[in-house]
Amino acid sequence: MYHALYARQSVEKKDSISVESQLTHCRYETHGEAYIEYTDKGFSGKDTNRPGFENMMTDIRAGKIKQVIVYKLDRISRSILDFANMMELFQKYHVEFISSTEKFDTSTPIGRAMLNICIVFAQLERETIQKRVIDAYYARCRHGFYMGGRIPYGYRLTNTVIDNIHTSMYEEIPEESEQLKLIYSMYADTDNSLGDIVQYLNEHQIKNLRGANWNTARISEMLRNPIYVKADIDVYQFFQSQGANIYNPASDFTGYNACYLYKGTISTSRKQSDLSDKEIVLAPHKGFISSKTWLACRIRCLNNRQSAKTCKAKNSWLAGKVKCGNCGYALTIRKANTKWKRYLVCSQSGNHKSCCTGAGCTIYADVLEEYMFGAIKKRLSEFQNLSCITDTKENQENTAKKIRLTQLEEEIKELLSKISGASNVLIKYIDKKISELDAERKTLQKEIVMVNITETKGKLKQTANPVETWETLSFEDRQMVIDTFIKIIKIADGNMEITWNI
Repeated sequence: MYHALYARQSVEKKDSISVESQLTHCRYETHGEAYIEYTDKGFSGKDTNRPGFENMMTDIRAGKIKQVIVYKLDRISRSILDFANMMELFQKYHVEFISSTEKFDTSTPIGRAMLNICIVFAQLERETIQKRVIDAYYARCRHGFYMGGRIPYGYRLTNTVIDNIHTSMYEEIPEESEQLKLIYSMYADTDNSLGDIVQYLNEHQIKNLRGANWNTARISEMLRNPIYVKADIDVYQFFQSQGANIYNPASDFTGYNACYLYKGTISTSRKQSDLSDKEIVLAPHKGFISSKTWLACRIRCLNNRQSAKTCKAKNSWLAGKVKCGNCGYALTIRKANTKWKRYLVCSQSGNHKSCCTGAGCTIYADVLEEYMFGAIKKRLSEFQNLSCITDTKENQENTAKKIRLTQLEEEIKELLSKISGASNVLIKYIDKKISELDAERKTLQKEIVMVNITETKGKLKQTANPVETWETLSFEDRQMVIDTFIKIIKIADGNMEITWNI
């Protein structure tokens, strides 16, 4: 029978001990007896999927090995479960285990206990290193460093320097960006579906300049990607409303830089539309899709709206805005053979993972539409006496007001988080400060909403109050009004929560 000398090195670095040095230490423990060497170079200790280790275990099962010698415990395993299974196999085949630098004796209870304690710390070290690598990755992400991966269509790589560190950034390719601008402008028109766009590109022989075929999945991926958008305060507010973690302050969203979207460190959702806990970082390169066009497309992707041609007969102009307050999925329109021809129900109600199975989750579309029309009319009446903002200079001032409004909301939220456990004196101060901020916030909201109303007026060619001519508005125009006034409507267990844009 032989001694088994095992050595492993994951990465060759100046401060790491080489495989040959490990084997030199192990040979001393054989005292001149016969041995077999097993090595794994370039393999991690997080699992046992290593050729050298597997060969050694095969020889142990064949009865060729009487003793396993390693330079250090973490060379053979950094996993508690793998180590426990390995030691069970060693005991079954009467194989001793020796660490040449740690001097473990597995023939005694104390030696086995100390061995188990050390493997716990070995796993802790591995997990700590893993976390440091992840933290370092996201630290680099948040500074806008190029992190590798496929280069998005419309860009090429160019060298740059960020914070005195040489890295890369994206640079627009005019020929490809023109194709993307066409795709975005087509999808922003609700009459066009993804299939219509692919058909148009093929019929007009507009070829993908990288040799790939156009398809709906590829185009949908491009439309969701913020790598193209000229990120302004409206983009900031969109990601904020979707629960994303935004690294840069609102004041940095000036409409010049595009955005990087990362999956985040704790996000577990596999839904592409779910942006909660995603990381949004301003990229160093310039975007080339206007925020207005990008948001129109992104919201369409988010809500998975059908074109107006297919939804007029059965859908509601509220479709895409109404979400289930329990699971977050959209409420979809269904038909019924009763006097209530349309009703909304959670899209997950027919799945095994349904969060809503009772009748309490069914909302009649006609009733909800009537209620929301009244709510919009009431909301609009609060601002009817305000003057409208029309010229370019005032619109620029309105952008600054939006940024300030976002900052006020964040300040109020921060102050509210400090109330718990605060002294009476501090609570009194916080309450006064919140009242001051809230008064400023309401003033800004009233001024900003009139810009939205004016823009809607221009689109609809109606009066400044669209509810006055509601009955004459088309399905698409009603959707436009809803997009202006409402971010989202959440309904659960008989309760409704409306998040307004104004």
